[in-house]
Amino acid sequence: MRKLLVLIVLLVQFSAALDRQASADYQSRRHALAAKTHGGIVLMFAPMESENTNNLFSFRQDNNFFYLTGWPEPGAALLIQAPAPATDKSPAVAYTEILFLPAHNYPQEKWTGPKLGPENPDAAKITGFDQVKPLDNLRDEIVRLSEHQGGPIYADLPTPHESSNASSPGLQWLVRANAFGHGGPSVDIKPLIESLRTVKDAGEIERLRKASQASVAAHIAAMHAVKPGVNESYISALMQFEWDKRGCDRPAYSPIVGSGLNSTVLHYAQDSETMQAGDVVVIDAAGEYSMYAMDITRTLPISGKFAPRQREIYDIVLGAQQAAVAAFVSGKSKLRTGQPDSLQKAAYDYINTHGKDLHGEPLGKYFIHGLGHYVGLQVHDANDYDQPLGPGSVFTIEPGIYIPEEKIGVRIEDTFYVDANGKLINFDEGLPSKAEDVEKMMAGK
Repeated sequence: MRKLLVLIVLLVQFSAALDRQASADYQSRRHALAAKTHGGIVLMFAPMESENTNNLFSFRQDNNFFYLTGWPEPGAALLIQAPAPATDKSPAVAYTEILFLPAHNYPQEKWTGPKLGPENPDAAKITGFDQVKPLDNLRDEIVRLSEHQGGPIYADLPTPHESSNASSPGLQWLVRANAFGHGGPSVDIKPLIESLRTVKDAGEIERLRKASQASVAAHIAAMHAVKPGVNESYISALMQFEWDKRGCDRPAYSPIVGSGLNSTVLHYAQDSETMQAGDVVVIDAAGEYSMYAMDITRTLPISGKFAPRQREIYDIVLGAQQAAVAAFVSGKSKLRTGQPDSLQKAAYDYINTHGKDLHGEPLGKYFIHGLGHYVGLQVHDANDYDQPLGPGSVFTIEPGIYIPEEKIGVRIEDTFYVDANGKLINFDEGLPSKAEDVEKMMAGK
């Protein structure tokens, strides 16, 4: 009975705050990754928990580690051996996957909560792994698996712009312990994982949908609250309250609530000014639900009605978004400018041919950022931009015009996905985007 109670407590602990997918989903990703290594070994580390027991911010798992394991706790390691057929020189190698868990740090757990240890007999059931072993065994398991494998060793290697990353301390220790018999892992695993993450499965789409629903509710609350004399920080705080109470764990990124001239600053993050009558406010804010981010932007007239020039610019931006949506072709379209079938070009051409600035110049030069980006485990998800957008793709379409001279910035952003039939679906379709609908929502209608 005691064993059953302990198992129930652990299962509740690891599922209450995180809407984790079925263990089979994560295991299928590990199998798919192994197939891409052609007989290699994959080694990855979760970040360590902060040694500062007074850390004010909760631990968040590394995106790639979570994608493959669904495991939210710090200090773990993942080892995958891809299967390989027998050859004249070596026997067949079976698929192997092991999750390594660190030993308990009981003083630390008094501050940050109890952790699952490798000694728990139900650890494999709780984590969904074939095997769970103590982290101290990692070196010996690498040596054992390396004896018969002929492929490379893949790991999360630092990029040229990084001096270290979450895996660096563990890899350095293994090299010093002569775990590899040579210089260590030689191939970066990130590109292979990014190619898998480019196509979201049904479970990921569902979690993104929940992030969208919570974030849409927050934007509707903001539409009801924006008015002259309200501080930008109030709107930011209100939105975070709204998506948090609907199950989000944190903001997907630092909320942007920029009014007046601040509306023309793309990543304005101070959110500290008081909103003035007659201005517009750009609200780029969304929540993160169980590690999955959302990204939504709306532009609102602070007085409740767009002035004629504001409405003109707003309608051009909305028209550009609609032009990009109309140009979408599953399996062909791409996001970035300069690529064949670029959605960016469709939006830019619309903006550049549908309005002028105060000097009679086309408005294209005021569209100063990319049309969109992938979304998933992070708001700018690490995906393969060379792949065409097709079933399972999740990305934003976010044209914008920013004219500091006129104190007008307008951005309209929604997150879309491509369903199994190649149809483009707007996660945020319940949130008004037409100018007249925005005004009605702000008026409480």
